[in-house]
Amino acid sequence: MNWNDLNILLTGGTGSFGRKFIEIVLNRYQPRRLIVFSRDEVKQLEMRQYFGDQAGSPLRYFIGDIRDRNRLYRAFQGVDIVIHAAALKQVPTAEYNPLEVILTNIMGSANLIEAAIDCGVQKVIALSTDKAVNPINLYGATKLCAEKLFLAAEVYAGARKTRFSVVRYGNVLGSRGSVIPLFLEQRQRGVVSVTDPRMTRFWLTLEQAVAFVCRCLEIMRGGEIFVPRLPSARVMDLAKAVAPECRVEITGIRPGEKLHETLLTEDETNRALELEDFYVVQPGPIRRWWDNSHLNGCRPLAKNFQYRSDLNQWWLDSEELRRMLELDETDAHSIRAALGG
Repeated sequence: MNWNDLNILLTGGTGSFGRKFIEIVLNRYQPRRLIVFSRDEVKQLEMRQYFGDQAGSPLRYFIGDIRDRNRLYRAFQGVDIVIHAAALKQVPTAEYNPLEVILTNIMGSANLIEAAIDCGVQKVIALSTDKAVNPINLYGATKLCAEKLFLAAEVYAGARKTRFSVVRYGNVLGSRGSVIPLFLEQRQRGVVSVTDPRMTRFWLTLEQAVAFVCRCLEIMRGGEIFVPRLPSARVMDLAKAVAPECRVEITGIRPGEKLHETLLTEDETNRALELEDFYVVQPGPIRRWWDNSHLNGCRPLAKNFQYRSDLNQWWLDSEELRRMLELDETDAHSIRAALGG
């Protein structure tokens, strides 16, 4: 895939992932167009100020909402690649505003699929979350539905050239909604809150998330779910890494919150392939033409394999967490400074 000759569009492009994706792509490649599609004009203005708006820049800014199918049709004209990162993802917000989250995460995804097929987009990759696996909250349930829509779109597209895949990963350090900003704020008061000391999570950095999505875009054939191999961390260790001098207050697990997260269901492990640093869930039997010949060195997963944060073999120790957090905090400070925050 020649990144230097592509028209790329990101939905939710002003979010944490979108900002980092644009930074990395602009540093490494020369796309023809790099389109930020989002509904927040202020965040788009901030991005113009941060990345610059000089003549010859491939960056374009498109105000729109994925709920608006007509706006998506207009935005997708001439687009080769769509990365779908737009979502409402605050778990408590979803519980109190269920219809709004359904309209964006599910119906918005359906609109995007229609527009991508009809406008001749070549590849669409949707970002998902570990919360879509055996969901216990509305946000996770809507992301599961969105996954199903994108995988079914492979068949729905028929003879059209558009291909759809999903990338599913865990918690991103420092992203909006991450516990890290909360801990950073709380440490100024000397007390950080943890809901349950047994809690574990999968973790990766924004840069790792972007690199993985770019890699999946290059190798996808359509209908797959890509899942990176990730380290786990105990939330108590994370709290101590962020605020080692602070007292930890246990507040009790919240509705819709899991003790541990899962990245592959039991059914998916029967169809999944293991590679050196990621897993691929192969499409179901309806996609008979799909094969894995392009995945060199892939092998089936061991029987009864479970990819759960508390059963993981790869753990981050306190020093590794501090190192990752220092990088993340430095990046966050530099962006806030550039935006005058």
